[in-house]
Amino acid sequence: RGVMALPGELWSELPAEKRIFCSVLLFSWAVYLWEAFLAHRQRRVYRTTTHVPRELGQIMDSETFEKSRLYQLDKSTFSFWSGLYSEVEGTMILLCGGIPFLWNLAGQISGHAGFGPEYEIVQSLVFLLLATLFSAVTGLPWSLYNTFVIEEKHGFNQQTLGFFFKDAIKKFIVTQCILLPVTSLLLYIIKIGGDYFFIYAWLFTLVVSLVLVTIYADYIAPLFDKFIPLPEGELKQQIETMAKNIDFPLTKVYVVEGSKRSSHSNAYFYGFFKNKRIVLFDTLLEDYSALNKEPAEGEDGENEETKSKTKNKKQGCKNEEVLAVLGHELGHWKLGHTVKNIIISQMNSFLCFFLFAVLIGRKELFAAFGFYDTQPTLIGLMIIFQFIFSPYNEVLSFCLTVLSRRFEFQADAFAKELGKAKDLYSALIKLNKDNLGFPVSDWIFSMWHYSHPPLLERLQALKDAKQE
Repeated sequence: RGVMALPGELWSELPAEKRIFCSVLLFSWAVYLWEAFLAHRQRRVYRTTTHVPRELGQIMDSETFEKSRLYQLDKSTFSFWSGLYSEVEGTMILLCGGIPFLWNLAGQISGHAGFGPEYEIVQSLVFLLLATLFSAVTGLPWSLYNTFVIEEKHGFNQQTLGFFFKDAIKKFIVTQCILLPVTSLLLYIIKIGGDYFFIYAWLFTLVVSLVLVTIYADYIAPLFDKFIPLPEGELKQQIETMAKNIDFPLTKVYVVEGSKRSSHSNAYFYGFFKNKRIVLFDTLLEDYSALNKEPAEGEDGENEETKSKTKNKKQGCKNEEVLAVLGHELGHWKLGHTVKNIIISQMNSFLCFFLFAVLIGRKELFAAFGFYDTQPTLIGLMIIFQFIFSPYNEVLSFCLTVLSRRFEFQADAFAKELGKAKDLYSALIKLNKDNLGFPVSDWIFSMWHYSHPPLLERLQALKDAKQE
């Protein structure tokens, strides 16, 4: 025993910063291995379930079933390799001191621009710019492969290479225009906030998130996609009538040209108080989807190229089914799910800022990540929120997934009460088919990952009402 020290003794002899660093790294790999184990179980389902199960016979034809199986298998394999790359990259950055290296580089750049070490906020912004640039560049090959190999192969990608790069550059610039000013103000508030800075920091992030939610669909989303008001007609009247019947303060209904980007479909609403808007993807609407139309003569080149990629398949839902999907979405509003999610998110945010205030003075936290002489606020935020809180974030994420599934069942039940059970039933089948969702899942993978209940469970809940 004198010769060989026990692992526990070796661990206790390590300095605090080494124990912190090792714990962060070990936990990160534990999470990765758990996720890889779950994904492996799900991949086995994709590989072995080659025939339509009996209970799905009425819902899915064998051709669609096989297409969705192969699509999800490709996505899962891609996810495995990109996940492994991310984990190895993150580990190498930590082991090779990538964070202090980038911080010092940011200091040199801001120094050349005439801002010395006392201008910590300037150095923080340069650091943030370099870090997001690094992330964008290393993520680009994966994004390209996902879009132009996997999504292309399975008929979803509608983008040209030029559109993709224009989009990526635009996204990066818009992100910096929001991220840099918000971060500089947050750091300034933390610096001058005194003992109760965590309250002011939390209030500031609350205001920022509410402002972003308010302006996103009006000012940010239109930079990437074209939004047009839903034309006058039967569907618009029916949507307005349904909104009125449940006291939803609807002001506008938009159709977004999602088909320029992808043939996946969606719908959402946004806005606060008496100013709610509904947004429908054109791919959701059978009557409006560009994917269901023949290319018009004399259209511009990009449109021609986009349309030439379509597979001439009828996509989207009929008006009654669109209304049923909206009935489900409005159920989230009527049942207070949106407000509950905001409250949970803000309570979590407040707790995190409070714990940050408790931990920010601990020098060993900074030393663990290679910061022995300085304790920059931005680095502190990064270390505590990203690394130290990661066990808590995993537990919270799982709890929110469970809650989300519960909310989805409740929203389905709300649509059922509106008399939309039959139409929602057929809409869910169509959307699953259009998006090539695979209706069979491993129970642990489903429990851990699915924020929406599996298709069969939702259909079963709706079936009883449908038969009444």
